[in-house]
This record gives sequence, structure tokens and C-alpha cells, in this order.
Amino acid sequence: MKKTIAFLSLSLLLAACGVDTTGIASESAKPPRGNPAARVVITEYGDFECPACRVAHTLITQPLMQKYGSQVRLDFKQFPLLTLHPLAMSLAEASECAADQGKFWEFVDTVYDRQLALDREQKEMTAADIEPWAAGLGLDMELFGRCTSSHIKRQAIMAEFDAGRQAGIAGTPTFLVEGKKVNNDLAELSAAVEEALKNAAPRAL
Repeated sequence: MKKTIAFLSLSLLLAACGVDTTGIASESAKPPRGNPAARVVITEYGDFECPACRVAHTLITQPLMQKYGSQVRLDFKQFPLLTLHPLAMSLAEASECAADQGKFWEFVDTVYDRQLALDREQKEMTAADIEPWAAGLGLDMELFGRCTSSHIKRQAIMAEFDAGRQAGIAGTPTFLVEGKKVNNDLAELSAAVEEALKNAAPRAL
């Protein structure tokens, strides 16, 4: 009931603002990385403007998935630290809009590849900043532009943030293996995955 009320409220707000959201869903469509039916789940809370997240993406997430990709499922949770990173929400919204077109992880790779070029003096990213990245991924730019300008994904992003806070997440990046927090270290995460693989029962299809 609460979700229905929230959705209707968002729909009315967007309609009042004259935003055309035809063909755009407010829910997140981002897929997991790796094996969706894997017995072991890794959860990563991240912020796309966070320098430590960029480093972790290169030195932890990518090597971890190269090693265990067929054996694990990686779920990414949005955790934009808005008081520290004013561009994080714009980037999170863009990633969710890219996910609608099946390009979430490609957008993630692009964001981290180009993070150092971000203008941190900006308060938010504009269409001119983000659209070249999206165009490079072959997205439908008309649909992508309407999605980002509507801010229709913001509620889903903040729902993940709030759930993370309630679960004790305080910063980014934060990794969990089967719900248990693990230090941001490739060796420790690998050991946690190995232990989880040994103990995990097959997941129901």
C-alpha cells in the first residue's frame, strides 16, 4: 500500500511538472553482475563520485568478478553521499536510466573511467555533461534524456540509501558477502567468498 501511494505521489508530481515519463519506470532495472542464480551473493554499496569507489572498482570488484563471476552474484546498491559528493545523485540517476536500456554495468565502467575528469565545483551534472557518455554506449538518447531530466529514479535511489543506512552502512565503498561486511581488501573478500562457497547450499531456482 505504501509503495502504491508513493508511486502515485511521484506520478502526480511529475505530471504537475510537465515531464513526459512515457515508457519510463520509477523502479530500478539494474541487473546483478555475474551469475544471477549463484549460491553466493556479494553486495556493494557505492557512490559514483567517491574516489575510493573508483579505486575499489579497478583493484577489487573487477578482479573479484573475473575470478568468481560464474560462482557469485554481485548486487550494486546506490549510496550517494550527497553532503560530500554533490554530483553523486546525478550520476546515480544516469546509471539507473542507463539500466533501463540494459547498459547499467557499461555505464558504471564509463563513470569510473572518467571520474577524474569530473568538475567538482559543479553542484549537479547537466545533460551536456552526461549525454556524451550515454551516446557512447549506444543508448536511445531521447529516452535517456527524458529519464534523467524527470528525476524519476531518485526515489528508488534513496530507498536503497535508506535501506543501507538502516543496515549499518556508513560509507563507500562497502562490501558484504552473504550479508556480512568484509574489509575493502581483495584478499579478504576472496577468502570470504571461498568460505561462503564451501558453506552455501544450492539456491532454489
